[in-house]
Amino acid sequence: MPRIDLNADLGEGFGRWELGDDRALLSVVTSANVACGFHAGDPTVLRRTTADAAERGVAVGAHVGYRDLAGFGRRFVDAAPAELTDDVLYQLGALSAFTRLAGERIRYVKPHGALYNAIVHHEEQAVAVVTAVKEFDPGLPVLGLPGSRFLEAAEKAGLRTYREAFADRAYTPEATLLPRREPGALLHDPQAVAERCLRIARGEPIEAVDGTEILVGADSLCVHGDSPGAVRIARAVAERLHSEGITVTPFTRVDT
Repeated sequence: MPRIDLNADLGEGFGRWELGDDRALLSVVTSANVACGFHAGDPTVLRRTTADAAERGVAVGAHVGYRDLAGFGRRFVDAAPAELTDDVLYQLGALSAFTRLAGERIRYVKPHGALYNAIVHHEEQAVAVVTAVKEFDPGLPVLGLPGSRFLEAAEKAGLRTYREAFADRAYTPEATLLPRREPGALLHDPQAVAERCLRIARGEPIEAVDGTEILVGADSLCVHGDSPGAVRIARAVAERLHSEGITVTPFTRVDT
Protein backbone atom coordinates (compact mmCIF):
# COMPACT_ATOMS: atom_id res chain seq x y z
CA MET A 1 0.00 0.00 0.00
CA PRO A 2 1.54 3.36 -1.03
CA ARG A 3 2.03 5.72 1.91
CA ILE A 4 3.21 9.27 2.49
CA ASP A 5 3.29 11.82 5.29
CA LEU A 6 1.59 15.23 5.23
CA ASN A 7 3.29 17.90 7.32
CA ALA A 8 2.77 21.60 8.08
CA ASP A 9 4.79 24.38 9.72
CA LEU A 10 2.96 25.26 12.93
CA GLY A 11 3.40 27.16 16.20
CA GLU A 12 4.51 30.29 14.37
CA GLY A 13 2.52 32.86 16.32
CA PHE A 14 4.22 35.18 18.79
CA GLY A 15 2.55 37.06 21.64
CA ARG A 16 -0.60 38.73 20.33
CA TRP A 17 0.45 38.03 16.73
CA GLU A 18 -1.30 34.95 15.34
CA LEU A 19 -0.30 33.18 12.15
CA GLY A 20 -2.24 30.39 10.47
CA ASP A 21 -4.96 28.11 11.79
CA ASP A 22 -2.92 25.53 13.69
CA ARG A 23 -5.88 23.67 15.18
CA ALA A 24 -7.57 23.20 11.82
CA LEU A 25 -4.34 21.99 10.23
CA LEU A 26 -3.73 19.57 13.10
CA SER A 27 -7.02 17.89 12.19
CA VAL A 28 -5.59 17.13 8.73
CA VAL A 29 -1.80 16.70 8.80
CA THR A 30 0.10 13.76 10.24
CA SER A 31 3.29 15.61 11.23
CA ALA A 32 3.75 19.10 12.71
CA ASN A 33 6.94 21.10 12.25
CA VAL A 34 6.75 23.21 15.40
CA ALA A 35 8.68 26.48 15.58
CA CYS A 36 11.21 26.54 18.41
CA GLY A 37 11.31 30.23 19.32
CA PHE A 38 14.11 31.55 17.10
CA HIS A 39 12.19 32.41 13.92
CA ALA A 40 8.72 32.34 15.56
CA GLY A 41 6.83 30.89 18.48
CA ASP A 42 6.86 31.99 22.11
CA PRO A 43 6.79 29.57 25.09
CA THR A 44 3.00 29.66 25.40
CA VAL A 45 2.55 29.00 21.68
CA LEU A 46 5.04 26.11 21.81
CA ARG A 47 3.32 24.54 24.79
CA ARG A 48 -0.16 24.84 23.27
CA THR A 49 0.90 23.55 19.86
CA THR A 50 2.74 20.50 21.17
CA ALA A 51 -0.15 19.66 23.50
CA ASP A 52 -2.68 19.94 20.66
CA ALA A 53 -0.50 17.80 18.38
CA ALA A 54 -0.04 15.12 21.03
CA GLU A 55 -3.78 15.03 21.70
CA ARG A 56 -4.47 14.37 18.02
CA GLY A 57 -1.68 11.82 17.53
CA VAL A 58 0.26 14.11 15.20
CA ALA A 59 4.04 13.57 15.20
CA VAL A 60 5.94 16.61 16.51
CA GLY A 61 9.06 17.74 14.67
CA ALA A 62 11.45 20.50 15.73
CA HIS A 63 11.38 23.32 13.16
CA VAL A 64 14.75 24.90 13.89
CA GLY A 65 15.94 28.09 12.24
CA TYR A 66 18.25 31.07 12.36
CA ARG A 67 17.91 33.48 15.27
CA ASP A 68 15.84 35.94 13.22
CA LEU A 69 12.44 36.84 14.66
CA ALA A 70 12.22 40.10 12.71
CA GLY A 71 12.82 38.32 9.40
CA PHE A 72 10.79 35.22 10.27
CA GLY A 73 13.92 33.16 9.67
CA ARG A 74 13.82 33.84 5.96
CA ARG A 75 17.09 35.79 5.82
CA PHE A 76 20.45 34.04 5.52
CA VAL A 77 22.64 34.40 8.63
CA ASP A 78 26.37 33.84 8.18
CA ALA A 79 26.69 32.11 11.53
CA ALA A 80 29.87 30.35 12.55
CA PRO A 81 29.34 26.56 12.53
CA ALA A 82 29.90 26.15 16.28
CA GLU A 83 27.46 28.97 17.03
CA LEU A 84 24.86 27.47 14.71
CA THR A 85 25.24 24.08 16.39
CA ASP A 86 24.60 25.67 19.77
CA ASP A 87 21.60 27.61 18.45
CA VAL A 88 20.02 24.41 17.13
CA LEU A 89 20.72 22.58 20.39
CA TYR A 90 19.09 25.42 22.32
CA GLN A 91 15.95 25.17 20.20
CA LEU A 92 15.78 21.39 20.54
CA GLY A 93 16.05 21.71 24.29
CA ALA A 94 13.23 24.26 24.44
CA LEU A 95 10.82 22.21 22.37
CA SER A 96 11.76 19.01 24.19
CA ALA A 97 10.58 20.49 27.49
CA PHE A 98 7.10 21.08 26.09
CA THR A 99 6.81 17.76 24.25
CA ARG A 100 7.70 15.99 27.50
CA LEU A 101 4.96 17.88 29.35
CA ALA A 102 2.55 16.75 26.64
CA GLY A 103 3.55 13.11 27.17
CA GLU A 104 5.38 13.07 23.85
CA ARG A 105 8.86 13.63 22.45
CA ILE A 106 10.45 15.25 19.42
CA ARG A 107 10.09 12.76 16.58
CA TYR A 108 12.28 14.45 13.92
CA VAL A 109 14.09 17.68 12.99
CA LYS A 110 13.36 19.89 10.00
CA PRO A 111 15.22 23.18 9.41
CA HIS A 112 13.17 26.27 8.61
CA GLY A 113 13.24 28.92 5.91
CA ALA A 114 16.60 30.40 4.97
CA LEU A 115 18.46 27.77 6.97
CA TYR A 116 16.62 24.99 5.10
CA ASN A 117 17.57 26.57 1.76
CA ALA A 118 21.15 27.40 2.78
CA ILE A 119 22.05 23.85 3.77
CA VAL A 120 20.97 22.50 0.44
CA HIS A 121 24.44 23.67 -0.69
CA HIS A 122 26.21 25.20 2.35
CA GLU A 123 28.43 22.37 3.59
CA GLU A 124 29.62 23.91 6.85
CA GLN A 125 26.17 24.93 8.05
CA ALA A 126 24.73 21.58 6.99
CA VAL A 127 27.30 19.78 9.12
CA ALA A 128 26.66 22.20 12.00
CA VAL A 129 22.96 21.33 12.06
CA VAL A 130 23.69 17.61 11.79
CA THR A 131 26.18 17.89 14.67
CA ALA A 132 23.51 19.48 16.87
CA VAL A 133 20.98 16.76 16.10
CA LYS A 134 23.48 13.99 16.74
CA GLU A 135 24.63 15.54 20.02
CA PHE A 136 21.04 15.99 21.17
CA ASP A 137 19.83 12.52 20.17
CA PRO A 138 21.65 10.32 17.62
CA GLY A 139 18.43 8.36 17.12
CA LEU A 140 16.52 11.42 15.92
CA PRO A 141 15.71 11.42 12.18
CA VAL A 142 15.89 14.51 9.96
CA LEU A 143 13.69 15.78 7.14
CA GLY A 144 15.07 17.76 4.22
CA LEU A 145 15.32 18.37 0.49
CA PRO A 146 16.38 15.37 -1.63
CA GLY A 147 19.96 15.73 -2.86
CA SER A 148 20.84 18.37 -0.26
CA ARG A 149 24.17 18.64 1.55
CA PHE A 150 22.11 18.41 4.74
CA LEU A 151 20.73 14.94 4.05
CA GLU A 152 24.10 13.84 2.70
CA ALA A 153 25.87 14.96 5.90
CA ALA A 154 23.18 13.38 8.04
CA GLU A 155 23.58 10.03 6.30
CA LYS A 156 27.34 10.17 6.80
CA ALA A 157 26.77 10.87 10.49
CA GLY A 158 24.52 7.82 10.80
CA LEU A 159 21.22 9.70 11.18
CA ARG A 160 18.05 8.44 9.53
CA THR A 161 17.05 10.73 6.68
CA TYR A 162 13.71 11.42 5.00
CA ARG A 163 12.93 13.34 1.84
CA GLU A 164 10.47 16.21 1.65
CA ALA A 165 8.49 17.71 -1.22
CA PHE A 166 6.44 20.91 -1.09
CA ALA A 167 2.77 20.89 -1.93
CA ASP A 168 2.36 24.64 -2.35
CA ARG A 169 5.72 25.76 -3.78
CA ALA A 170 6.98 25.93 -7.34
CA TYR A 171 10.16 24.07 -8.32
CA THR A 172 13.09 25.04 -10.54
CA PRO A 173 14.28 22.66 -13.29
CA GLU A 174 17.01 21.60 -10.82
CA ALA A 175 14.31 20.38 -8.38
CA THR A 176 15.03 23.13 -5.87
CA LEU A 177 12.43 25.59 -4.58
CA LEU A 178 11.75 28.70 -6.63
CA PRO A 179 12.59 31.68 -4.36
CA ARG A 180 9.54 33.29 -2.77
CA ARG A 181 10.34 36.64 -4.35
CA GLU A 182 9.85 35.17 -7.83
CA PRO A 183 6.43 35.28 -9.55
CA GLY A 184 4.54 32.01 -9.22
CA ALA A 185 6.62 30.76 -6.27
CA LEU A 186 3.48 30.03 -4.23
CA LEU A 187 0.69 27.78 -5.52
CA HIS A 188 -2.88 28.57 -4.50
CA ASP A 189 -5.27 26.23 -6.38
CA PRO A 190 -6.16 23.40 -3.94
CA GLN A 191 -7.18 20.92 -6.64
CA ALA A 192 -4.11 21.56 -8.79
CA VAL A 193 -1.88 21.19 -5.74
CA ALA A 194 -3.67 17.98 -4.74
CA GLU A 195 -3.18 16.50 -8.20
CA ARG A 196 0.52 17.35 -8.14
CA CYS A 197 0.89 15.77 -4.69
CA LEU A 198 -0.75 12.60 -5.95
CA ARG A 199 1.85 12.43 -8.74
CA ILE A 200 4.67 12.90 -6.23
CA ALA A 201 3.27 10.17 -3.96
CA ARG A 202 3.11 7.81 -6.94
CA GLY A 203 6.69 8.60 -7.98
CA GLU A 204 5.56 10.33 -11.17
CA PRO A 205 7.14 13.49 -12.64
CA ILE A 206 5.75 16.98 -12.01
CA GLU A 207 6.23 20.21 -13.92
CA ALA A 208 8.94 22.68 -12.96
CA VAL A 209 8.29 26.40 -13.32
CA ASP A 210 9.62 26.37 -16.90
CA GLY A 211 7.38 23.46 -17.93
CA THR A 212 10.05 20.77 -17.89
CA GLU A 213 9.31 17.54 -16.05
CA ILE A 214 11.23 16.67 -12.89
CA LEU A 215 11.12 13.80 -10.41
CA VAL A 216 10.82 14.77 -6.74
CA GLY A 217 11.20 11.80 -4.41
CA ALA A 218 9.39 12.29 -1.11
CA ASP A 219 8.52 10.59 2.16
CA SER A 220 6.61 13.68 3.32
CA LEU A 221 4.63 16.49 1.69
CA CYS A 222 4.68 19.98 3.24
CA VAL A 223 1.89 22.55 3.33
CA HIS A 224 3.05 25.90 4.69
CA GLY A 225 0.80 26.89 7.59
CA ASP A 226 1.27 30.60 6.87
CA SER A 227 0.20 30.34 3.22
CA PRO A 228 -3.20 31.77 2.23
CA GLY A 229 -5.72 28.94 2.06
CA ALA A 230 -3.40 26.49 3.82
CA VAL A 231 -6.25 24.57 5.45
CA ARG A 232 -8.18 24.21 2.18
CA ILE A 233 -5.01 23.05 0.42
CA ALA A 234 -4.15 20.51 3.13
CA ARG A 235 -7.67 19.09 3.10
CA ALA A 236 -7.70 18.84 -0.70
CA VAL A 237 -4.36 17.02 -0.69
CA ALA A 238 -5.40 14.58 2.05
CA GLU A 239 -8.74 13.83 0.38
CA ARG A 240 -7.12 13.27 -3.02
CA LEU A 241 -4.52 10.92 -1.60
CA HIS A 242 -7.08 8.95 0.40
CA SER A 243 -9.39 8.66 -2.62
CA GLU A 244 -6.58 7.09 -4.63
CA GLY A 245 -5.64 4.54 -1.97
CA ILE A 246 -2.58 6.39 -0.64
CA THR A 247 -2.15 5.95 3.12
CA VAL A 248 -1.40 9.28 4.81
CA THR A 249 0.63 8.54 7.96
CA PRO A 250 3.65 9.98 9.82
CA PHE A 251 6.92 9.09 8.10
CA THR A 252 8.37 8.50 11.57
CA ARG A 253 5.87 5.75 12.39
CA VAL A 254 8.31 3.07 11.28
CA ASP A 255 10.79 4.42 13.86
CA THR A 256 8.45 4.37 16.86
